[in-house]
Amino acid sequence: MAPTTSSSGFCRCDDHAFLEICDYNVVIVADILGSFEQAVLLAIVRLDDGAYGRAILKEVQVRLERDVAAGAVQATLERLERKGLVRSKVGSGTPIRDGRARRFYTVLSEGLRALDDARKTHETIWRGFSRPMKARS
Repeated sequence: MAPTTSSSGFCRCDDHAFLEICDYNVVIVADILGSFEQAVLLAIVRLDDGAYGRAILKEVQVRLERDVAAGAVQATLERLERKGLVRSKVGSGTPIRDGRARRFYTVLSEGLRALDDARKTHETIWRGFSRPMKARS
């Protein structure tokens, strides 16, 4: 049986009904940035032209107020680059690093859009709750 859509938004196929919007929401949820990804992206934005690995790590640690593994930041930077949210380029070597170059990061327009979307989602899901949360008696 071919899928058909009713005016109610339900789709019927093989005698099973489901909301068409479910498939759409799964994609949206998968695209929402995690809080650590947001922290890394915002660190890059704050650091601007000085956004390289160690500086990003320090900025994330300051903002999250906890120790963070360098490997976690590096893995996140690689993932964000694969997603097309950041771009990196290798700078020139420095004497303090024995001539080794630093890799600098820039947030792309898609990354800024993802940050905006994450913030809107955060605000939407918290709407109606008072802070701090209180347990029911």
